[in-house]
Amino acid sequence: MVKRQVSLKHLEAKDPELSGKTYRIACTFKEGISTENAKKVAKMLRDEGPKSIKTQIQGETLRVSSKSKDDLQDAITQVKGGDWDFAVQFTNYR
Repeated sequence: MVKRQVSLKHLEAKDPELSGKTYRIACTFKEGISTENAKKVAKMLRDEGPKSIKTQIQGETLRVSSKSKDDLQDAITQVKGGDWDFAVQFTNYR
């Protein structure tokens, strides 16, 4: 995972289990973002981000829209710079 540059915040580790002489840790992938985490990011963008952006929580995603690409790029850098306890991923629809 580290070699492929995947953040370990995407994994949800379970308790270690003894298997012979070694321990095994089962992990599952987290998909999407929880509603409370999306609200935290949206509040941070509302307070500190450019004024022209709009945020929408759609299921397990947070959608940020604006007419200006520069404002969206500023929002991305602010979210990347934040110290979150979850991994963030960006998708461009333009």
